[in-house]
Amino acid sequence: MTRALTLGVALALAGGSAAGQANPAKGSLGVTSPFPIGERLMYDARFGPVTLGSAEMRVVGLDTIRGTPVVHVRFVIQGGTFFFRLDDRMDSWIALSDTSSRRFTQDFDERGKQRHAYYDILPDSGYYRQRGVDSLVPTVKQPLDDAAFFYFVRTTPLDTGRHQVPRYFRPDRNPVILDVQRRDTLDVPAGRFPCLVLQPIIKGRGILAEASNARMWLSDDDRRIMVQLKSKFPFGVITLRLIRIASAGREAAAEDGGR
Repeated sequence: MTRALTLGVALALAGGSAAGQANPAKGSLGVTSPFPIGERLMYDARFGPVTLGSAEMRVVGLDTIRGTPVVHVRFVIQGGTFFFRLDDRMDSWIALSDTSSRRFTQDFDERGKQRHAYYDILPDSGYYRQRGVDSLVPTVKQPLDDAAFFYFVRTTPLDTGRHQVPRYFRPDRNPVILDVQRRDTLDVPAGRFPCLVLQPIIKGRGILAEASNARMWLSDDDRRIMVQLKSKFPFGVITLRLIRIASAGREAAAEDGGR
């Protein structure tokens, strides 16, 4: 069954979802983040049995963008083979009041080809701007970017079925599809996790792009952390497996990873 997904509440300032309630983090700005500040989810990046590199999802901290309190999150993947190397980084600044993106940056270096994009997203006025491009482009209500979607799925109710999320900040790439396929139990270096398995589809390029045929395993608990991700790259499928969980400088023991 297809349905539109919305959060309907401001996660940070109005109580949020189960994930937000379980892991609140209050910073020096006097506001609360739905994710633990300093949380680091660390992964190995594998091509079949070969370890190619590493990846990390990190809640960097709280900040303000144009006077709006935001949480800054980051996704990095680095590694490769003798014929293909990548060093990709995405940063997103997500407003605590309405969970919409306010700024998004991409710094990609794949096979020596560099791509950089920096976006200021202005949902209050209904536009976004790409730096270096002298124009404003219409956006959607409560826009989200690629990195923000990794955290959006942690804070919204999901059940099995195909869901439409018309919130990507570039309207021509909507709707984003979240196809929740099944429940599973997964063993990774960080422990054993009950999981939801879903296929996220975003039109365009990137690790969650339609052509990448990505599959994501999310822990089926109140934290909803990404336990594993499989995504197709030009040379083959890379698997990211959770190897360590750390927060505020303290690593969680591997045996504490699963529930």
